[in-house]
Amino acid sequence: MNVLFLTSELCDFVKTGGLADVAKALPMELVKRNHDVRIMMPCYNRIPNYFDYPVIADLSLTNPQNNTGIEFKVRQAKLCNKVTVWLIENEHYFARNSIYAENNQSYYDNGERFAFFSAASLLTTEYLKFVPDIVHCNDWHTALTPMILALKYQNSPFFKNTRSVITIHNGAFQGVFEKSQLWMLPEISQVNNETVSQGFNNINFLKCGVFYADKINAVSPSYAEELTTFLGGHGMSQNYMDRINDLCGIVNGCDYSDWDPSIDKNIPFNFNSDTMVDKSLCKFLLQEYTNLPVCNKPIFGMVCRLTDQKGINLLIPVLDEMLQHQIQLIIVGTGAPELENILHQYTKKYADRFVFKSVYDNKLAHMVEAGSDFFLMPSIYEPCGLNQMYSLAYGTLPIVRAVGGLKDTVICYDENPLEATGFIFKEAEPQAFLNCVRRALIFYLQEHLEFLRIRRNAMNVRYNWSDSAEEYEKMYKSAMH
Repeated sequence: MNVLFLTSELCDFVKTGGLADVAKALPMELVKRNHDVRIMMPCYNRIPNYFDYPVIADLSLTNPQNNTGIEFKVRQAKLCNKVTVWLIENEHYFARNSIYAENNQSYYDNGERFAFFSAASLLTTEYLKFVPDIVHCNDWHTALTPMILALKYQNSPFFKNTRSVITIHNGAFQGVFEKSQLWMLPEISQVNNETVSQGFNNINFLKCGVFYADKINAVSPSYAEELTTFLGGHGMSQNYMDRINDLCGIVNGCDYSDWDPSIDKNIPFNFNSDTMVDKSLCKFLLQEYTNLPVCNKPIFGMVCRLTDQKGINLLIPVLDEMLQHQIQLIIVGTGAPELENILHQYTKKYADRFVFKSVYDNKLAHMVEAGSDFFLMPSIYEPCGLNQMYSLAYGTLPIVRAVGGLKDTVICYDENPLEATGFIFKEAEPQAFLNCVRRALIFYLQEHLEFLRIRRNAMNVRYNWSDSAEEYEKMYKSAMH
């Protein structure tokens, strides 16, 4: 199949979150399976040495009603020398200090920027004569594309057999903008469709994608189910229910070339399930690196953005009680300044057992995964989650809430001891989280041989992109028939 993969970010080029990882790993896997994949993304000036990539097209997106045009260039790059990447360059839209926002404030014209990107992507594909069987959109940034295909190109012989799919990585972010931002797309801005509108003057990009795409998937089966519920749908549950027959869940794979303790260059000692002594050495060196007492107390690690979504609001109310126990806790992440300040206060109070690093530090993230005994992910919602997969690979038992991809990828000891890989709690309550932490602590202290068995279980689990890509293939085929 010919697949045009649209994304707002891409690992090795520019990244703010998990979407960038998926946008690299899935196309790479699809190419291995003999599909012709072209990735399309904005040419941000933050992309290292973007000006070295050759310009392969000079184009203009024109409004047919008043003949105003937006000129742009197309540059061509390669991802890992395997997948062609087309970069849409327009200084006004993409030569900025950041991708989406500055100083925690989204760019006011994000609707216009990403509407332009979606429309320019289809124009470029036509110009370069790459006829896609599938246009694969991701999240709200590219969610207008299925609508543009359906309305602007409805009589186009070029796109007549093209089908669109959209992947929901995080349904909380929907892209709601005034219709006036779509001035270059009268085919879209003048549509009066209550299903995709948000009030009288606004349009909801994600609703457009869900309404017009041929198939929809979420990044885990449980998250697909949650999207259809009042609590999990973020105000769009009915939109998903209306498309229930075209909605599925596909768990993300994990990039084990980056996250495998037997080859990881970011950790002091490599190990596997047969050489667990070296995991203990990683633990002691993590303690040394973070200025914690070097000892055999269990380490609970956490690497995340400091937001309510990640369950920080479940952790902070019970932090005092948690740190009364003989444990060590290491949290790495940045976020809301008020949350950072609270955690910094706790480091003064519990200097011998709690470390908080308000940084994004890839090496430290790897060291925390390798050196911890447990990994905390008490998320309020989690479409897929990657850190629990990393934790499993490193024999660091995840403590997670029963939501989304966490529920789909971790097996709870209290429900299935034989195949267990971690611990799960259900209620989004601080006390429920604390009870689960205590349960894990008792397990570590009183059933240590059993703990080591579960650790081996965890290390033998694999969520390979080859399996995920097979599921995406099936979805593509169903979209085409």
